[in-house]
Amino acid sequence: MMEETVGLAAVTVLGVLEQAYFSLQVIYSRRKHSVSPPATSGPPEFERVFRAQANCSEYFPIFIVVLWTSGVFFSQGLSSVCGLLYLHARLRYFRGYSQSAQGRLAPLYFSAQVLWALIGFSSLGVFFTFCRVYLNLDLLHGLCCALNLV
Repeated sequence: MMEETVGLAAVTVLGVLEQAYFSLQVIYSRRKHSVSPPATSGPPEFERVFRAQANCSEYFPIFIVVLWTSGVFFSQGLSSVCGLLYLHARLRYFRGYSQSAQGRLAPLYFSAQVLWALIGFSSLGVFFTFCRVYLNLDLLHGLCCALNLV
């Protein structure tokens, strides 16, 4: 089982490290702009860093769940690649938002597309597995046969 999920685990660890990096950036920004906790408002430069980190944190649980569900039930390799793309987009989002509110938009849209792809892969994987295990119906194999892929 470990060898089958090492890609997913690697992306997960990278994601956790990325979240830690974002949190450290908020701490540095608090110090730089003299914004003491629990305050969440201050100069626009601080507020952008704070919001970028908060937004990334809000989506992280969704990302982890669909990364693993897609990886276990659909394809570990494809899910891991999507995970890396998502993390890269979130890093670009964080950096872009830290510089200007407008700078967050393109990476935000791209990361949302990757997240939706993972949701789609997760849904298909769970659906096909459910059909195979509980209905004794291998839809994926039938689809591959119909498309002459087998």
